[in-house]
Amino acid sequence: MVENDLNELMLERRKKLDELNEKGVEAYSNDFEREDLIADILSDFEKLESEERVIKTAGRIMALRNHGKSTFADIMDMSGKVQIYGQKNKLGEEDYDLLTSLNIGDHIGVEGTVFKTRRGEISIRVSGFKLLSKSLRPLPEKWHGLKDVELRYRQRYVDLVVNPDVKEKFILRSKILHNIRRYLEDKGFLEVQTPLMHPIAGGASARPFVTHHNALDIDLYMRIAPELYLKRLLVGGFEKVFELGKNMRNEGLSTKHNPEFTSLELYQSYADYEDMLDITENLIKTVAQNVLGHLEVEYGGLEINLANWDRMTMVDSIKKYTDVDFAEVNTLEEAKILADDKDVHYDENTSIGEIINEFFEEFVEEKLIQPTFITQYPVEVSPLAKRNPDNPNFTDRFELFIAGNEIANAFSELNDPIDQKDRFEDQVSQREAGDDEAHMMDEDFIRALEYGMPPAGGLGIGIDRLIMLLTNSPSIREVILFPHLRPENK
Repeated sequence: MVENDLNELMLERRKKLDELNEKGVEAYSNDFEREDLIADILSDFEKLESEERVIKTAGRIMALRNHGKSTFADIMDMSGKVQIYGQKNKLGEEDYDLLTSLNIGDHIGVEGTVFKTRRGEISIRVSGFKLLSKSLRPLPEKWHGLKDVELRYRQRYVDLVVNPDVKEKFILRSKILHNIRRYLEDKGFLEVQTPLMHPIAGGASARPFVTHHNALDIDLYMRIAPELYLKRLLVGGFEKVFELGKNMRNEGLSTKHNPEFTSLELYQSYADYEDMLDITENLIKTVAQNVLGHLEVEYGGLEINLANWDRMTMVDSIKKYTDVDFAEVNTLEEAKILADDKDVHYDENTSIGEIINEFFEEFVEEKLIQPTFITQYPVEVSPLAKRNPDNPNFTDRFELFIAGNEIANAFSELNDPIDQKDRFEDQVSQREAGDDEAHMMDEDFIRALEYGMPPAGGLGIGIDRLIMLLTNSPSIREVILFPHLRPENK
């Protein structure tokens, strides 16, 4: 629909609005009391028909067909769509003319009795109706074939009206979140809320958004992760806590990244990363079964079986896919030679652990299609995880990958305040060397650990990515109602 056509149609609707005002017809009424959802009308048709009960429902007009002295229209609410049937001799000339003057997109309230047409379609024979909201913009006719998908995201309100699949996806999203909460609460976890504005950015390696608090005259960082506050609660005596909420990271946009995203983080005292591994697998299986009714999902043409989960150490996974065995590497120079041979990037301040992680991200991640836990991450890339007692160069940590995407991250939590401070200081050095995603020093968190945090396991799940998987959505923007986009005028 070109802009000139759109302007003409909008002028036409404005003219109709003026005519309604002149006739004293309220175009944005709020005094109609809906008593029946469309889905209930359809499911209870036989009873409603036999009782000849007058129903009262409301919805948006999605189709309109005038046939002289009778008019058919389809109206839709969130629960479904139904046909209405209006007759001139039943409504009277004035009301019937109003009915025929309505536009697709208008909201109306109708009352009448139900019947079936000759073709067997359940319909409402209208005995009265009321215009509830006049639509001044026409709904698009070719929305499904839009090449500019950003327009769908930008005008999500239109996307939801004309594309039932999109609406269903977000209904599924709500059910997934509900089932996550129910699973954790059944396991004895307490849902909590921690600050969205932090005096120190921490809990993850990421670039934060910065804001300013006028009354305190201090800069604050929008939350990149709730981790350090949730661990403070373990110190305070809460033993099983979780938070399902938003994080903000000032990073790039991609099919997997949105600056504002939803995560689940949970922490359990007297547990470790093995316990978190069990929780992760069981939670995802339970949610998928409850919401989808099965454990076999399709994602981007791939068949994913959530019933079977694999497990490898990071070093073993690199060996499997590259034949490079870092278990045999003892010096940084040896690691650099292997990196040079495979064109793996590193800088002058790199470590063996960082090179191992680069190998993994370069050669392994995208090959992990079926659910796979990658365990034993290098200390250098795991500043908040506890060292493995048998090999202190690695940590008791795992990440879960499905269809090549990282879905979850968990570890046995570091609760040694001296080790934690040393690692923060190492992160500060990296930050001073130019890494603006490295951790800041958090003296208050160190103080909390000094009071004693019980041994614990912690888990984070990227909720948007999990929903992408369960709804077969290729982009994170498909599962966020209002994703961040470039300004419209650009």
